Amino acid sequence: MMKGLRITTKDIAGFREHLILEERSVATIQKYIRDIKAFAKYAEGSVTKETVIAYKKHLQEHHAVRSVNSMLASINSLFVFLGWHDLKVKALKLQQQVYCPEEKELTKAEYTRLCKAAQRRHNERLNLILQTICGTGIRVSELQFITVEAAKCGEAVVRCKGKTRAVFIVRELRQKLLRYAAEQNIQSGMIFVTRTGKPISRTNIWREMKALCVEANVNPQKVFPHNLRHLFARVFYGIEKDIAKLADILGHSSINTTRIYIISTGIEHRQRMENMHLIL
Repeated sequence: MMKGLRITTKDIAGFREHLILEERSVATIQKYIRDIKAFAKYAEGSVTKETVIAYKKHLQEHHAVRSVNSMLASINSLFVFLGWHDLKVKALKLQQQVYCPEEKELTKAEYTRLCKAAQRRHNERLNLILQTICGTGIRVSELQFITVEAAKCGEAVVRCKGKTRAVFIVRELRQKLLRYAAEQNIQSGMIFVTRTGKPISRTNIWREMKALCVEANVNPQKVFPHNLRHLFARVFYGIEKDIAKLADILGHSSINTTRIYIISTGIEHRQRMENMHLIL
């Protein structure tokens, strides 16, 4: 068996610096480094092609295909950076899903119940965050671009993943955002802030959303900020049927990513098949 290479602390630090210079987002850099450290721990310092293949099998036993491929992409990126091209492994083949499990998809009715539960708890900030993500399709990390100025002109300029896009804010949402900002005495800048004026963290929003589940009678497994973005995508696509336009609105580089957002549940898929009336 060939002698293994070693991933050193210096290698990881150099790779982190490389990702920063590539202008990757903070979350992406953290994920890459986390994946690489997990692999380095598994390899126990000695990295051979056999080790990488064994790790790929190990990941398959514990994670979904999409997650495995995401982790392998992190490791392959490090190998390219270090010039260890021979160690790269292929991603697992993933068949395009036609529909998603119903227990993972947030419905419009459930979204409404979550907003009403936040309202009953007098958590107007959370109620408005839910409506802002769902009503614009933005990522939770993009809430910082929802400012008083953006609400006034009905358009937010969002910068994310090295791209800039315009996000429209509909009239009803504009009115709600400006009313809330006035009540909180926020005259300019970010609308969703902590008491100290900092952007609200993803973790806090996630925790506050989870706290609504019992009262709103919604399965906690489907309650997280990104599912609101998925709901926006499905409703938009249901009306417009234009995947290219939806990809632009969501800020996706690839239409394949957008496809994941608009797959319907098995129930809808079955209903469409029933409506085809092809059995005589």
